[in-house]
Amino acid sequence: MDAVVFNSSREGQAFSHKEVEESERLLLDYKKLKKVALCEADVVPVVAQDADTGEVLVIAYANELALQTTFLEGKATFWSTSRNELWIKGKTSGDYMEIVDVRVNCEQNSLLYLVRPLGKGTCHTRDKSNQARSGCYYRSIRKDGTLCVLDGKE
Repeated sequence: MDAVVFNSSREGQAFSHKEVEESERLLLDYKKLKKVALCEADVVPVVAQDADTGEVLVIAYANELALQTTFLEGKATFWSTSRNELWIKGKTSGDYMEIVDVRVNCEQNSLLYLVRPLGKGTCHTRDKSNQARSGCYYRSIRKDGTLCVLDGKE
């Protein structure tokens, strides 16, 4: 098998949200976990998965308050590590995620929210018809390191 070499780091470079979210360039943020470690809250990663389709919608973080709020509200709630605040998904967009089940992994260091999306989409990015995408994983990485938008996610 041929070696695959990606030039995918954002190291020392600034890119717009649009370029990161919509371009065909692979610009991975390999320093994300360092940034998360610097936030003011102790958090665990959370995978939000559509309970009906199995689609992984988003990966975010939760602290104890976010987990408590998830159970109290019945809606997926996270801790925003960039804003250092509680983030009830959908509170500003209307695209809530209703909690079906909350699971914990074997080592109790990550969570799985099984959800039912209640709005038009989960991702803050928009497709070409200006609708929120169903989830944040709308692009595939080609072997040459470029990205392509998945069919139906354009």
